[in-house]
Amino acid sequence: MLKTSITESRNENTIDVDLMDSLKIAQAINDEDKKVALAIKKVLPQIAQAIDVVATSFLKGGRLAYFGAGTSGRIGILDASEMPPTFGVAADMVQGFIAGGEKAIRFPVENAEDKAEYALQDIAKFSPSADDVVIALSASGNPLYCITALKEAKKRKATTIAISSNPDAQMAKYADIFINPIVGAEVITGSSRMKSGTAQKMILNMISTGAMIRIGKTYENYMIDLQLTNKKLIERGTRFISEICDISLKDADLYLHKAKNVKTACVMALKKCTKEEAEKLLAKQNGILRKVL
Repeated sequence: MLKTSITESRNENTIDVDLMDSLKIAQAINDEDKKVALAIKKVLPQIAQAIDVVATSFLKGGRLAYFGAGTSGRIGILDASEMPPTFGVAADMVQGFIAGGEKAIRFPVENAEDKAEYALQDIAKFSPSADDVVIALSASGNPLYCITALKEAKKRKATTIAISSNPDAQMAKYADIFINPIVGAEVITGSSRMKSGTAQKMILNMISTGAMIRIGKTYENYMIDLQLTNKKLIERGTRFISEICDISLKDADLYLHKAKNVKTACVMALKKCTKEEAEKLLAKQNGILRKVL
């Protein structure tokens, strides 16, 4: 008899969920969700390792790619998609791949997670090298798509990371770092888009954000490399300059108008220099504003 994965086990706390009213359903889900952060707390050392290897990769010009099927694939794509607008990085620096391709982002693709050829195709697209990091995401940790992605990445000398809610995940065999938050059975048996999905989202937030912090994409806790692509973001950038440099919003707006970049504007304001001089100062410090100021 096949051993049942912890992610497929039945939750004794929600056996009568179909008899509950809406408030009790919400309370039951909330009670289970509270366990996610506590499970992640236990794997913070492994998450810190992941932050370090991703940051080191970025500093060497390397890239990060997420591979997952279904919910896990969508979570990876979401995190990758947020990196350029949040931190001003190139679109190919962090990439997300899902079993079954673009269609699978919105619609289920039959047996996609069981097809090694999909992983081979996506690994070929990413073309990892020794400077890159590949992260596979899966609640059970057993989809052939994820396992194949990690195996192929290792062959190409990339650093590999597996994230799974199952301590018996087969992916762990092919991972340099195994991040294994034990979130327990889901409210609805087998619905791993819930606690396992939440855990994956929280962990990716930590890894990608932590790595960006480590390579100087923030000043204090300001995301100063944000892309100024709409009114809200321009106003946010102006506010950041005003607060960092202790100048009026009007003056901050003038500096931003000249610099077209929050970090450059901050250097111009505090060093009383031209845009060109500010850009040179930042370049000498690899764009890290803390070191310039």
